[in-house]
Amino acid sequence: MTAPFPPPAPSLEPPPPVRPTLRRSRSDKMVGGVAGGLAEYSGVDPLLWRVGFVALTLAGGTGVLVYVLLLLLMPRAPRRAALDGAPAEPPGPRSPVAGLTVAGLLIAVGLMVLVTRYTDLEPGPRGFLATALLVVGLGLVASAVTRARAPRGGLIALGSVLTLALLFTSAVPTLTEDAGVGDREYQPATAEDVRPVYRLGAGDMDVDLSRVDVDDLDEPIEVRIEMGAGDLDVVVPADADVRIEVEHGIGETEVFGDSSGEGYYRAPGGDDEPEFVLSFDHGVGDLEVSRA
Repeated sequence: MTAPFPPPAPSLEPPPPVRPTLRRSRSDKMVGGVAGGLAEYSGVDPLLWRVGFVALTLAGGTGVLVYVLLLLLMPRAPRRAALDGAPAEPPGPRSPVAGLTVAGLLIAVGLMVLVTRYTDLEPGPRGFLATALLVVGLGLVASAVTRARAPRGGLIALGSVLTLALLFTSAVPTLTEDAGVGDREYQPATAEDVRPVYRLGAGDMDVDLSRVDVDDLDEPIEVRIEMGAGDLDVVVPADADVRIEVEHGIGETEVFGDSSGEGYYRAPGGDDEPEFVLSFDHGVGDLEVSRA
């Protein structure tokens, strides 16, 4: 009778390592533990993750948005057991508010893109940011009334970023496509050469009106300057009376040495009839008006 085959020897190879769950780290964290959690999940040093987020932020500002989204979507790692060996108290159920808020945010932005694409409505950057901020605000209200654990910190961070972006876009005037980008210099020689409107999206602009003869003007020359971001310098003739209206966002304003900006400025020996009426819609940068 043939003897049965002996049982196979047990394998001495160790079992494959268990892949960790993607969670925000509690031990290695600077802002929320996102980079530490990505490092534990991928095995890549957390410093490299942080450098990557900074590089994305400097490249186009997307690093902050990606970080905030991960802060909302990644659950936090559970607390470690107590020092005496007793297990830590299990956390309560996690609220779906964060995920629903992000989903609502993406749906709202997508709908606005479709509206912009296929209708005549143009909400612009302010409309997009205001809608996104409204969705995040509703998410914060929902997280405040729910009993489950809701990552309010991530929603607050996202709302803060959207608020700052909305404030910035509100300070910068909405310019047309012909505004352009880059430095501009204008030096008209006659009243006919002066443009009624000068526009620039971003860059420095110099408008030198000092060569215009104001002695034989029948009516004041009205000039409007719309500028998004950059420094603006305007020079007027020494004998010209000027009326100025200023809408300025962020930066310093200096008109003939006066920081108040708006008002009527009479030249030495001038009268009450202005030769120039200048209006400025300037977003970000310094504005200076001087005499030749």
